[in-house]
Amino acid sequence: MLALTAVLSYNILEMKRRVHFASTHLESRNAMRQTRRHFVKNVATAASAMAVLPVFPFDFPLRTTSVSPNDKISFGVIGCNGMGFSNTRSLLKIPETRCLAVCDVDAGVSERRANDLVKLGGPRPKIYGDYRRVLDDPDLDFVVIGTPDHWHCLITVEALEAGKHVYVEKPMANSIRECDIMLRAARRHDKVVQVGQWQRSGPHWEAAVAFVKSGALGNIRTVKTWAYQGWMKPVPVLPDTETPPGVDYDMWLGPARKRPFNRNRFHFSFRWFWDYAGGLMTDWGVHIIDFALYGMDAPFPKSVMASGGKFAYPDDASETPDTLQAIYEFDGFTMLWEHATGIDLGPYGRSHGVAFIGNNGTLVVDRGGWEVIAEKENDPEFRASVPLVKVPEPRPRTGNDLDRHTVNFVRSLKREETPNAGVEVGHKTAVVAHMGNIAFKTGRKIYWDGDHFAGDDEANRLMTPTYRSPWRLPEY
Repeated sequence: MLALTAVLSYNILEMKRRVHFASTHLESRNAMRQTRRHFVKNVATAASAMAVLPVFPFDFPLRTTSVSPNDKISFGVIGCNGMGFSNTRSLLKIPETRCLAVCDVDAGVSERRANDLVKLGGPRPKIYGDYRRVLDDPDLDFVVIGTPDHWHCLITVEALEAGKHVYVEKPMANSIRECDIMLRAARRHDKVVQVGQWQRSGPHWEAAVAFVKSGALGNIRTVKTWAYQGWMKPVPVLPDTETPPGVDYDMWLGPARKRPFNRNRFHFSFRWFWDYAGGLMTDWGVHIIDFALYGMDAPFPKSVMASGGKFAYPDDASETPDTLQAIYEFDGFTMLWEHATGIDLGPYGRSHGVAFIGNNGTLVVDRGGWEVIAEKENDPEFRASVPLVKVPEPRPRTGNDLDRHTVNFVRSLKREETPNAGVEVGHKTAVVAHMGNIAFKTGRKIYWDGDHFAGDDEANRLMTPTYRSPWRLPEY
C-alpha cells in the first residue's frame, strides 16, 4: 500500500506540473502587462496583475514571443566564463528577460560574451571589469553571480544592499560564516535569492523524494551520496607567470591571499585550491548532499568525520583531495559522502547519486532518473523469495532542469512562486559540505552544536575566512 501511494504521489506531481504548464500558457495570452519600472517599484504588491510566464521549449531558439522592452526584467551577469553564462543563456529563453550588462576580470571573456549575446538576438550589453559598476546600474533588476566561490558572499551581500535580487552559483559561499552572513543579509533586505542548485527544480528528483517520504522503503538507516568523476585528470604542475594581458588578477584574487599568477588557479580549475573553493565536496557535493538532506527532512548533523587525500594523483598541482569519504551522524541515520576523480564506476554502477537505504528496499536517484531495488525475504507459504516493496517502473529524467530552475527564479521575482533553492536551502547544504572539509582538514571527528564546533578551536577557526585588505568580511 505504501509503495502504491508513492507511485501515485509521483503521478500526481507529474499531472500537476503538466496542468500548471498548460494553464500558464493559456493565461499568458491575456495577462496584464506592466512596465519594467513599475515591476521594480511594486513587485510585492502588484503580483496579481502580473503576467504568468508562458510555456516555451527548453532549447533554442531563445525567443518564442515578442515582449516590449518596457515589460522586460533586466539583469547583469558577474563572472561570465562558465556557469555564469550557462545561467544567462537559460534565463534568456524566458521572453520577459534581457541581459544588459556583463562583467568579468578577463576582458577577453567579457568581450566574447557580449558578442555571444548579440548573436543570440539580444542588445549589445554594457561591459564592466568591476562588479561594483554593475551593482550601481539602476536599469538592472537582478544579477547573476558566476564568479569563483570566494567572491560569492561579498558580491551577494553588496547586491542585496544595492536593491538587486540575486541568482548565485553554488556553493553559496566558500566558508560556513560566509553562508551565515548571506542568510542574514537576504532576510534583512527581503530580496529573492536563488542558489544554482538546479536539481531542486527537477520533477524526477521531486518524485524520488515523494517515494522516500511515503515510507515504502521502511526505516531508512543510511543515505549514501557520491560523485565519481572520470573526466577529472591530473592538474599539471605549471610555473607562475606574468598576468596575461586584459586580466585584472588583483581583482580576481579579491579577498583571497596575494599570490603570483598561475593558470592552474584561474578560470575553471580554481575549484581545486582551498583559497577559492572546496574541491569536489562543495562542487558536486552541494547538488547531491542537498537531496539526502531534503529526502530525510534532516537538520544539521550532530557530528562528522572524514578521511581521504590525494591518492589518485599525489603529485599533481591541486590541493583538494581527489579521494574522500565523510560520515555524518544524524538522529536515527547516517549519511556517507564519497568522491573520487579519474574513475566513473561509483556505487550501484553510477558515477553520481543518492541512495536511500531502507529496511524494505533502496531508492537510487541521479541526474538520469531513479529506481527502487527491493529487499527480499523467504515466504514459507509460497516457498519463494518475495520483495518487501512494490517496485515502480524506473523513472527517467525529462526536460532541462536548469531551465526549470531559472523559470522558477523569474516567477519568484514576480511573487508567483517561491525559490526552489532559496537562501535557506543553499545555506544548509553548503554548511554541511564545508563541515565535511573541515573534518578532513582536522583529521578527527568534530561535533556540531548548532552554531559552531563544540570544544574544537581549530575547527572553529576554519569556519571563517581571512579577507585580504582592503576587502572586508561583511558584518550581519
